[in-house]
Amino acid sequence: MSNSSSVLEKCSIHPSAVIHPSAEISEGVTIGPNVVIGEGVKIGKGTRVIANAYIEYAEIGENCTISPFSTIGSEPQDLGYKGEPTKVVIGNETIIKENVTIHRGAACGDFTTRIGNKCLLMVGSHIAHNCVLEDQVILANLVGHVHVGFGAFVGGMSVFHQNIRIGDMAIISGFSASRQDILPYSKGEGRPPVPRGLNVIAMKRRGVPQEIRTAVNEAFKLLISEEYNTSQAIEKIKAEIPMNEYIEKMINFIQTSKRGVLLKSHKSGYQSLED
Repeated sequence: MSNSSSVLEKCSIHPSAVIHPSAEISEGVTIGPNVVIGEGVKIGKGTRVIANAYIEYAEIGENCTISPFSTIGSEPQDLGYKGEPTKVVIGNETIIKENVTIHRGAACGDFTTRIGNKCLLMVGSHIAHNCVLEDQVILANLVGHVHVGFGAFVGGMSVFHQNIRIGDMAIISGFSASRQDILPYSKGEGRPPVPRGLNVIAMKRRGVPQEIRTAVNEAFKLLISEEYNTSQAIEKIKAEIPMNEYIEKMINFIQTSKRGVLLKSHKSGYQSLED
């Protein structure tokens, strides 16, 4: 990346835009009217920053779209933050819609808020400090220190405790809330979003064969069964179901959880939803 005159000549920059001298702008970038690009910013090739966006302390990949009135890289909502050098890192081909806010990291972990490739951050969503969104995440809103796995879909108005994990390809309905991790490949609804089944559509779209989906579904049914506790269910899965990478990932996800994984309600999933 460079701010040489030859590179900037290959960009479309509105004369009302304000760009800090330290910003690194690549070829083919579009910067609209009243955009403010502050310190510590790198923008990759082909990215569009539409009118009235504000960006600082952020590294943004190629071919992203940043919509009007988005704010990226501003200070985290953390009373312990004292101006340490932290940042936001965003991958390629991510779409950031209107009024999205993404805070840079607090002074912990790797000091970074991370968003992967080909994500969609819907209107008004918020990504707090030190969150990690893997590739192809679709999101409405998120609090700090949450890790969202590959291909997950988080519905609007949902609330999660800090430090939980949302597993790969999980889908969570709007207006959900959880204090525990969300199992990979599951679809959940309610407060908390009790898992009701596999997110088969997501698995199909990503080319997971039917025989593997069937095995994962058998493992899933054992995990949510009232007949077994979690340890018993895992033992039964290992003894009775042909192992594959998806089942292995589910088991590892459970065994490495720090807050516990939401598998069952104090009622059955269906009773909880009916209430």
